[in-house]
Amino acid sequence: MNIRRCGDQALLVDVGDTGGIDAVLGLYSALSDPRPDGVTELVPAARTLLVRFDPAVIGAGELAELLAGTEPVPAQAMRGALVEIPVYYDGADLAEVGKHTGLGADGVVEMHTAAEYTVAFGGFAPGFGYLTGLHPKLHLPRRATPRTHVPAGAVAIAGEFTGIYPRSSPGGWQLVGRTEVPLWDPARRPPALLRPGTRIRFREVR
Repeated sequence: MNIRRCGDQALLVDVGDTGGIDAVLGLYSALSDPRPDGVTELVPAARTLLVRFDPAVIGAGELAELLAGTEPVPAQAMRGALVEIPVYYDGADLAEVGKHTGLGADGVVEMHTAAEYTVAFGGFAPGFGYLTGLHPKLHLPRRATPRTHVPAGAVAIAGEFTGIYPRSSPGGWQLVGRTEVPLWDPARRPPALLRPGTRIRFREVR
């Protein structure tokens, strides 16, 4: 674990390649409940956790010592809220994904709905969550040529992640389905439905 200053009100914790997403999520969970005095925000990413703090409450050195001594919560012990997402599995790339994996379209749907996912971190667009837990057989690269327009609600896979496009945008992930669940609502508190640590199950809608 490497801890670096990030401005005068944040520390960046880098878990390295050996720790990975599970280590980031475990550290995020350990610091979230309860959140240490003076810590104002936690922002997880693929290999790092940004910890913002109030210098009037806790100093950078004291916080760095606290972080270094924090034991990440084991992955199997993380039990965030469970959100069920109904999905129409009619994505433009579903047949191609079925062909590349050897599962066929029905097999892809069965495997995608069988797993329980965890929101590892957000990014790309407001409301977009990178979901871990995708079966290795569904680990496929991004499309060689990204689409200039992906509709809001598109359910997709790329690499080790699955995710849902919260709004219309360009994108290069493999599209397997779509949902009508709103992922980002400024009037909702918090506005993002998919927050780090949240557990996700996909349910097929016919």
